[in-house]
Amino acid sequence: MLTKRMKEILAASAGRGWLLEPDGKELLKNAGLLVPRFAFARSVQEALRFARTIGYPLVAKVVSPLVLHKSDHGGVLTGIAADEEVQAAWRRLSTIEGFEGMLVEETVQGVEMIVGAKIDFQFGPVILLGMGGTAVDVCPDAAIRMAPLANGDPGRMIQCLRGRRLLEGYRGRTPVDLASLSDLLLRFSSIVMDLLGVIESIDLNPVMCSSRASVIADVRVMLKPRTTNPLSGHAVDSTP
Repeated sequence: MLTKRMKEILAASAGRGWLLEPDGKELLKNAGLLVPRFAFARSVQEALRFARTIGYPLVAKVVSPLVLHKSDHGGVLTGIAADEEVQAAWRRLSTIEGFEGMLVEETVQGVEMIVGAKIDFQFGPVILLGMGGTAVDVCPDAAIRMAPLANGDPGRMIQCLRGRRLLEGYRGRTPVDLASLSDLLLRFSSIVMDLLGVIESIDLNPVMCSSRASVIADVRVMLKPRTTNPLSGHAVDSTP
């Protein structure tokens, strides 16, 4: 069920057509999903304060309503380990078109997975689980189920993946906590059903899966274009 804060986030973003990453992560956090510790800094002083609170090493990302795919614009910087590097990241990201601030977040490690949802015009909501990261479009490896997911669906989706050995402890590596990944899929399916009248798609890529947890490192939420927003009852133009 959508909380008041989740409805506020969605309503405020309707005119843009998609959620900025800080809003997307707050939406998921309100739904009970795990995201890294993060903060949206609107000045370099805020960025430094947040960085010292969260602790190094950090990831810095551009926040801009004109940049949907951050990596394509050099808008993601990793391995930031000192105050001077935070300042350098701010200077670099602030040159990107539409810059409104910088997302500062803790670094999370694990096997990269992708979890997604799309409202198909014929079949309705579908959920995807696959091996993730930047190579997802080059070497696709995914399983798809119609939403809502049943309790046994996450396990069956994992078994369908060719790369599942990476999750099970390939060549002596520590296995991923599959229970946490299954829980993420079920919670994600639930929030997708709650958002049926509002979203067009949601991509969680990557989801960092470790022996301790499955944490959503990046999120993209696309809203339905020019429709009646069920959160407000008014017609909205969500064309970017």
